[in-house]
Amino acid sequence: MTQVFQADGTMVAVSVVAIQPNTVTRLRTSDRDGYVAVQLGSETARRLTKPEAGQLKNLPKGAQSLARIREFRVDSVDEFELGQSIALGDLFAEGDLVDVTGVSKGKGFAGHIKRHNFHRGPTTHGSDHHREPGSIGPGTTPGRVYKGVKMAGHMGDERVTVKKLRVVRADTDKNLLLVKGSLPGPRGSLILVKKA
Repeated sequence: MTQVFQADGTMVAVSVVAIQPNTVTRLRTSDRDGYVAVQLGSETARRLTKPEAGQLKNLPKGAQSLARIREFRVDSVDEFELGQSIALGDLFAEGDLVDVTGVSKGKGFAGHIKRHNFHRGPTTHGSDHHREPGSIGPGTTPGRVYKGVKMAGHMGDERVTVKKLRVVRADTDKNLLLVKGSLPGPRGSLILVKKA
């Protein structure tokens, strides 16, 4: 993250996203595939598996080693063609609202206080109930713990979508997108940005 100043002098905290040009790798049609979608690829890979290379065999030579391939449902594929490059300027402009999806940072095994914002017990007057979860269910009936009770466990490392973030600036020369606020995931992670 960093900060930029707007024309009126206000400072805005932004996340900088490097948007690589995406290449159209396949067009899905309702006649052949049962649904309409466009498949996009980005980032060149050093080595592909045979199934991955088979999906890209119909493309021009330069586009046959794309690492990240994702499909997006669209209303019509008429405006797309195989091998077409889609750049940042075609997608986003300053002031647009976007939804950003990514995998959040993993926190490992976390206790109930950190994971679910539980309160501590008293720390004085002879109490030995400082960081305990407290009661987790009824006694004789039903004689078990209900499913979904908030307890300690694995925290983070899950798919998260942050909605309606504003695009502060779109630098088409450097392929950078400046989005207001923080985004899920560590630095350098792969995220999905789409219009809200």
